[in-house]
Amino acid sequence: MPMVRISLPAGKDAGFAKGVSDAVQDAMVATIDVPAADRFHVIADYPAGRLVIDPTYLGIERGAGALIVEITMRGGRTVEKKKALYRTITDNLHARLDVRKEDVMIVLTENELIDWSFGNGEAQYVKG
Repeated sequence: MPMVRISLPAGKDAGFAKGVSDAVQDAMVATIDVPAADRFHVIADYPAGRLVIDPTYLGIERGAGALIVEITMRGGRTVEKKKALYRTITDNLHARLDVRKEDVMIVLTENELIDWSFGNGEAQYVKG
């Protein structure tokens, strides 16, 4: 049930955006046991000055193609699974779209079952 927000620099075409979405989804399926059909992604692109990513934070040299992947998901995955997710997203993006590994920032936010409503104003995962 992850919710994914992908922030891209302006100028990328729809095929690139879909490729990023596919790379992230495939990584979540492979590493954190997300069902393939459980896909909720918001993709936005930002002009210069609207997507601000420090070019050298922590000694990592980022370029103009830097992007951010934010994943909100239910808590409970192990450190090992999270690290595998980071590696697999980055590897997928590099192999499929030639995105530099240095240019991929990933942020995970965890929450509880009560924090999800998939429609009808209901908390589908919480009984009662």
